[in-house]
Amino acid sequence: MAAINREPHTAPHAMRNDAVLAVALAALATVIALLGSHGLRPDAFGWTLLLAAHVPLVWRRRRPLLVLVAVLTCIGPYHALDNNHVAPIPATMVVLYTVAATGTVRRTLLTGTTVLGVTLIINALTNPDGVRELLRIAGWVVAVLFCGIDVRYYRQYVAAIVERAERAERTREEEARRRVAEERLRIARDLHDLLAHSITLIGVQTSVAAHVLAADPERLDRETVAKSLDDIAETCRTARGELRTTLDVLRERGAAGEARGPLPGLDGVPDLVETARLAGARVESAVRVREVPPAVGAAAYRIVQEALTNVVRHAGAEPAVRVELYEEQGALRVSVSDDGSCPGLDPQRPGHGYGLVGMRERARSVGGTLDAGPRTGGGFEVSAVLPIGADREGNR
Repeated sequence: MAAINREPHTAPHAMRNDAVLAVALAALATVIALLGSHGLRPDAFGWTLLLAAHVPLVWRRRRPLLVLVAVLTCIGPYHALDNNHVAPIPATMVVLYTVAATGTVRRTLLTGTTVLGVTLIINALTNPDGVRELLRIAGWVVAVLFCGIDVRYYRQYVAAIVERAERAERTREEEARRRVAEERLRIARDLHDLLAHSITLIGVQTSVAAHVLAADPERLDRETVAKSLDDIAETCRTARGELRTTLDVLRERGAAGEARGPLPGLDGVPDLVETARLAGARVESAVRVREVPPAVGAAAYRIVQEALTNVVRHAGAEPAVRVELYEEQGALRVSVSDDGSCPGLDPQRPGHGYGLVGMRERARSVGGTLDAGPRTGGGFEVSAVLPIGADREGNR
């Protein structure tokens, strides 16, 4: 089956194998001519024609029609001299099979008609009364040609199956690469949101402790310093826990469908608001939302987290912040605005990291949109619209 399935033009060691086949067929023809009774035993010229007819078989795959013509050129006079008629049949059938297996159906039919015509003419001249011989010869020629055609179509069928399998494998590999890229992007966003938020809070709390220590060493407010240090320790513990949860997705856990850990959701927004207040921001929040899909809730949580981090980092001292989350027209609307004295983040200016990019990617991951920019009356505003029906990332 491997030999049948293999394309004849690309088979390895084709010429060497055909040379071996030609020698084997020549040996078989010699044995048949010596032992057979169909016609006379070849003389010297007959042996020359018989053996010479097997030489072109070495090139049967490369030039099947030329090989057929060369074989028939030798076999025609051989039969006309009434030599043993069975001896050259194996070589003739091999050539006919090659023509049918490597060419088109039209060419095969034309070739078969020509060969049958020549064969019948020679047989009519040498054996005009052999009707059974005529039928036998015609039957063998037709059978060999149809066998070659069938093999050719079978090879095309196998090639089509292999091509479909390879195409399906390439599709699976591309899908796997796409999922890996999406997972890396998700992890990058999680790490950015977590580390930027935690490091910003630690920096603010450290600045508060340093300011208290440097303001009046003789009247040290130990309670304020201790509270700032406790806040720093709590922020570190929270960041460490979230970082462990995020990094779990990078480890192989054995089970293919094992969950990667709970997603943050809207129930964590009050903690973000309280953390921003500890950092000095005057935050008002209004959350008027019923249950939302996990992916939408996680996206909203990360958007609020990044927006509050930017407020604490860029909006100046004690900014007033308004955080709103509410449902409207089948979507979750998120708004974080401040009246910071600094210009805030300009989305057109470089150098502000991946905060705005990450927030927009969060919104797009659930089919939503996000706008961010300076407010008319001062400050900065981030607003997002997240369709509640989208739950793509959460189901991966």
